[in-house]
Amino acid sequence: MASLQLQLSSGYQSSSCRYLPISLSYPSIRGANDRQLLFNRIAPVYDNLNDMLSLGQHRIWKRMAVSWTGAKLGDCVLDLCCGSGDLAFLLSEKVGSNGKVSGLDFSREQLLMASSRQHLLSKACYKNIEWIEGDATDLPFPDRHFNAITIGYGLRNVVDKRKAMQEMFRVLKPGSKASVLDFNKSTQPFVASFQAGVVFTANQYLMKSTFLNVSCCKEWMIDNFVVPVANGYGLAKEYEYLKGSIREYLTGNELEELALDAGFSTAKYYEISGGLMGNLVATR
Repeated sequence: MASLQLQLSSGYQSSSCRYLPISLSYPSIRGANDRQLLFNRIAPVYDNLNDMLSLGQHRIWKRMAVSWTGAKLGDCVLDLCCGSGDLAFLLSEKVGSNGKVSGLDFSREQLLMASSRQHLLSKACYKNIEWIEGDATDLPFPDRHFNAITIGYGLRNVVDKRKAMQEMFRVLKPGSKASVLDFNKSTQPFVASFQAGVVFTANQYLMKSTFLNVSCCKEWMIDNFVVPVANGYGLAKEYEYLKGSIREYLTGNELEELALDAGFSTAKYYEISGGLMGNLVATR
């Protein structure tokens, strides 16, 4: 059977990170935690589900997250909890062929998908991406190494969020930014706009909004849209975890405090898409 050789760095070593060739025929992961197993299971349909469940808007949110990092040509950047690589590819376009992108994730199957996409896509700058299987709370990089960091829909799934934030601070260069995109845990108990429908044109979309409680909207959306769609892929149980993970996630204020406690000099949280999503921008 054909195998995929990930582009791996030989310069770093860590007990939490395995630099191994990854084959399309792989053994089941033994002793991995539930979250790792979950993301391994959903990897084959992860991108299709993201497009369907967000009506394509996740691509807009991810571009915003990358823009907030200030990444530029020639930079060395990190996409943490990279999944199938969306943010890593966007970062690659920002830093160009002379830059360097590291995409790190704990899910081997997600990294397989990312590596496969890298080989299928034709942009020359994508050759600057390396895929690393590792732990967000024990990063296999030296201090002050990166010019920018992104983490999209990943911090919520890290058990020790404080340690992950401290690690991001450690590996960032002074003055550089980390951009953390995820579902927004709203503190507003009342009116907020909710995207009820999206109509696409060639280069824009029109949004129809109704006024509903954001938290209730997200839960309604998960119960009545996300889980039924995922059920069509045989992954209903895997996506039911979303509601609980959002409830247990941090608010914008709490994320700002977490970043400042980790050592960041400034931290600003932005609610986007009517409060459905949020993005923390923290500067070392």
